[in-house]
Amino acid sequence: MRIALYIFLALVALALGSFTWAYFYVTNIPTLEISENASLENKIEQIDAYLQDLQEKGRFNGAILIAKDHQPLLMKGYGWHGMKKEKALTPQSSFRLASVSKQFTATGILILKEKGLLDLDAPVITYLKDYPYPEVKVRHLLNQTSGTPDNYMSLFEKHKEKKGDTLSIQGMVQLVSQHPEEVLAKAGTTYQYSNTNYVLLAGIVETVSGQTFEAFMQSELFEPMGMKNSRVWNLFSADETFPNKTDDFDGMLKKTLKPTLLDGVAGDGAVFCSVEDFLIWDKFWYGNDIISQESINEAFTPPSLPDGKETNYGFGWVIQGNMIWHNGSWLGARTFFGRNVKEKTCIALLDNSSNLNSEGILREIQKAGILKDK
Repeated sequence: MRIALYIFLALVALALGSFTWAYFYVTNIPTLEISENASLENKIEQIDAYLQDLQEKGRFNGAILIAKDHQPLLMKGYGWHGMKKEKALTPQSSFRLASVSKQFTATGILILKEKGLLDLDAPVITYLKDYPYPEVKVRHLLNQTSGTPDNYMSLFEKHKEKKGDTLSIQGMVQLVSQHPEEVLAKAGTTYQYSNTNYVLLAGIVETVSGQTFEAFMQSELFEPMGMKNSRVWNLFSADETFPNKTDDFDGMLKKTLKPTLLDGVAGDGAVFCSVEDFLIWDKFWYGNDIISQESINEAFTPPSLPDGKETNYGFGWVIQGNMIWHNGSWLGARTFFGRNVKEKTCIALLDNSSNLNSEGILREIQKAGILKDK
């Protein structure tokens, strides 16, 4: 989930005209040779064959959605739900999204705004009374301009004897409140990617709604949208697993990866989703009955900083012209979801096997030119 560096690298690649998921491994994978003159049908067939070949060679284990105008061009799973290879992946398989979860968390905040229960420009202390930085507003958390240190993981390591075996959302809010550290910058002045911001947002959802973050997101977003294989799931969920949930594993070390003591939190991660549900999610952002067009526009509007510059981060989205996207990495999850709002195309690429090839695979798929970067 710590992807500030990865976002920076991806933005550099975008500036150079190559849309890519910038991940921290560079590996050699087979090239995908696609002619510019090939038909769309032929391009999709070649991508399908390419991913199938990678899966058979142990270099990809996941699922893909490529869609245009809300219609799937390719929606398929390649490989297995887990290390034991007992269940094959399908479009309904639900993957841990890691930081791709942030766009869902931001939507939860927008739902509360639509209900008149929350003001994006109110100080965070309006909702989290003990939050130690009174100048920070809810909007600052959403835009990653709060200056709040991205330190909840290290704080838990220092103080876990006081917080029990597993960190919760409210436990993290207490940690940040009880052990404040110097802010990285004055609120609203600098972009600083922080997972802490988005766990705080989940804490606000719980405080304002009176529900758990998981219950709120289920009743207010996933169920109304008909996203049957999407949910928040962590170590505090009532059920130990759920239908179609994939397991995280390390394909190189050949071992299953178990959630850590940090996997009781949510907001910065902990959403699971299928590629089939991403088709619904993409359509959601062109208009829906849950949040207004005004809120949609706000989600995709990066803030202007005091020096006149804009950041590239909206409400849980990286914004680069017509390209709107996010990626994630946690445990075995290597995830990406990107949309071109002008072309009405989208790609979701999800992997649960600690894949070192993810950046290269997405780069090769991009050769087809289906998800343009401008």
